[in-house]
Amino acid sequence: MVPASAPPREPTPLPPDRGLPAPRRPSVNASTARAPIHGQEGPVAAAAVVAGRGGPRRPPAAVRPHPRRLGAALLQGARSGVPAPGAVRGAAGPGCAREAALDPYPRSAPGPAGWSPRPREDRSRPRALCSPPGPPGGSGASWATRCWRPKSRELPAYGPCHGCGLGAVSSLPGRSLGAPYAAAGHAPSKPVRPPGAHRLRYGIVLDAGSSHTSMFIYKWPADKKNDTGIVSQHSSCNVHGGGISSYADNPSGAGQSLVECLDQALRDVPKDRHTGTPLYLGATAGMRLLNLTRPEAAANVLAAVTRTLTQYPFHFRGARILSGQDEGVFGWVTANYLLEKFIKYGWVGQWFQPRKGTLGAMDLGGASTQITFETASPAEDPANEVQLRLYGQHYRVYTHSFLCYGRDQVLQRLLAGALQTHGPHPCWPRGYSAQVQLQDVYDSPCTAAQGPLTFNSSASISLSGSSEPALCRSLVSQLFNFSSCHFSQCSFNGVFQPPVTGSFIAFSAFFYTVDFLRTVMGLPVATLQQLEVATTTLCSQTWSELQARAPGERAHLPNYCAGATFMHQLLSRGYGFDERAFSGVTFQNKAGDTAVGWALGYMLNLTNLIPADPPGLRKGTDFSSWVVLLLLFAAVLLAALVLLLRQARSAKSPGAI
Repeated sequence: MVPASAPPREPTPLPPDRGLPAPRRPSVNASTARAPIHGQEGPVAAAAVVAGRGGPRRPPAAVRPHPRRLGAALLQGARSGVPAPGAVRGAAGPGCAREAALDPYPRSAPGPAGWSPRPREDRSRPRALCSPPGPPGGSGASWATRCWRPKSRELPAYGPCHGCGLGAVSSLPGRSLGAPYAAAGHAPSKPVRPPGAHRLRYGIVLDAGSSHTSMFIYKWPADKKNDTGIVSQHSSCNVHGGGISSYADNPSGAGQSLVECLDQALRDVPKDRHTGTPLYLGATAGMRLLNLTRPEAAANVLAAVTRTLTQYPFHFRGARILSGQDEGVFGWVTANYLLEKFIKYGWVGQWFQPRKGTLGAMDLGGASTQITFETASPAEDPANEVQLRLYGQHYRVYTHSFLCYGRDQVLQRLLAGALQTHGPHPCWPRGYSAQVQLQDVYDSPCTAAQGPLTFNSSASISLSGSSEPALCRSLVSQLFNFSSCHFSQCSFNGVFQPPVTGSFIAFSAFFYTVDFLRTVMGLPVATLQQLEVATTTLCSQTWSELQARAPGERAHLPNYCAGATFMHQLLSRGYGFDERAFSGVTFQNKAGDTAVGWALGYMLNLTNLIPADPPGLRKGTDFSSWVVLLLLFAAVLLAALVLLLRQARSAKSPGAI
């Protein structure tokens, strides 16, 4: 984490047809693919590479990526099928990549006022790849604060480039992840402990979900930046109101909604740490949907939240829309980092690799759901594979995000399906009724195809529930398409997926649904059979019975049946969990005091808190301290033995009789 020497300047969006100055601009080979809805959430933007005869070549110095600019190139290789700028096929490249995957709008590269472009680097001596940049006048962001992005209208983003990614740039062409610390062969040295080394550092991530926004503040010791198990959640804050995508018609309201939580951050983070605390905002499926239908509105919302975030003294590092694959991989990294599946710290003062494998991660959000797990064989569909190098270990990870399969969008699609039958809603409890606004039902791209060709947007329909579990299962099953698969095996909707293996952690709406079945309904859900029985029992309840069980959850009670039915079918039929595989699924929303989700993994990547190389024999407690403790223990033990021998001799002596 590099402290900022000055608050970042509010970025000025450029038209999509503008980029770097023409005389200095290299030729670019960029490809993009718009992610279709209903689960086919594929790669959204490809990285740009400098093309020339004989393969990639080094760009001119004026547009050369600075080594610090890796940022969210975490999935750059996974998107584009090409190595990061500076990387050579067959070897780890010495350059850090730009944020092309997540921030593909073209920008020029001016820095803050008074700064001049960074001079040509001295290549005569080696240096660490992600060493802090050195602009004139002190530390902080370099002249290339604004990245150059390939032309695309996908996923607008604002803010500077930042950080170094997870792991080293893979030597395999195509699906690579990166953090370049070890790519140049520089081994980490033992850290020097300056005065005040035990002070904490902080990082802030705003998780701008489809239904709400949450703020997470993380902390870690300032002198152990590249260790593991040290980053923990300091505090959190839930933003009142809906997600920022709900402010499409009132962009300024999106920024204003964050003020209360940002004011809390001013209090939670020590004042002397404000300017050095990185601040990120990542938007997920709600903004992805808005960007599909109204890209200008999505850009206005991001610009509005950027204006608000730059008014605070933190080191703002950008507001951007995450792709579905980013969300899945970052969630997987978070879960395995918190549960010490990558590396553990032994009682003898050494790091070691756990013998057990990593955990798979399943996230059920408001507008999308993700499944991510380690796999031994290459994916038949390269778009679903990501490779990481973390702590010296290589991981091949399968991941896929299904857009429109988040809990809120599923409920809307089921509601649209119930309206098509002109009957009661089978997933709603009997005795419950509500006025349904047609505009609210068909406003989403996930439900647009289910609506009539013409309808009165201001009209409303009264709809009642019928508590029919069998009909509810039938309605939910219509969300999945198992009829076509162009691979050896698929999950649903023609998406390739290898068989699920190992243990999994399921969080977000997965956890809340299972927790309701366990605690409120008092039903066991340890097996798939028990989950099905519990779902049937829940869907048979009347509205009055549900209210008697949970009087404080009136707003969510009507939808628990639909949510549980969808979860059961998603796991059993969609992802292919059988009884044996399901026994390895843990429904958990926190690891200790830290929430499980993509936010922590996102910050770990962008602040370079996970190195590519293993820490080796670096210790949290110095070896001399262990020696002193062992000698002290031996001395105490020896003194106790001597005392026991003296007492035994005294008891046997004649004078003691």
